[in-house]
Amino acid sequence: MCCAITTLVLLGPRAFILIWYLLQPIRWQLAFPNSWLVPLLGALFLPWLTIMYVIVAPGGVAGLDWLWLGLALLLDLGSYSGGAYGNRNRMPGYMKY
Repeated sequence: MCCAITTLVLLGPRAFILIWYLLQPIRWQLAFPNSWLVPLLGALFLPWLTIMYVIVAPGGVAGLDWLWLGLALLLDLGSYSGGAYGNRNRMPGYMKY
């Protein structure tokens, strides 16, 4: 588990998804049966939500699992909006107040 956390911190969630998929493909098949497009799109656009879904989905999503999925979604959306907010000065015609 230490290597997984180190990969997640140093390389980001998409590299972690790739390594985890290579190490435990059965878990990914349990989370996303008969589909390869959904996990691929999830890894590209919502990587934290995809990681959390693979953690909670094999046992069934119920109860507090929805809270964890919601927090992962907020983390993904926050990473997109934080980048836009941080680069607002680079936008031509943007007025600062």
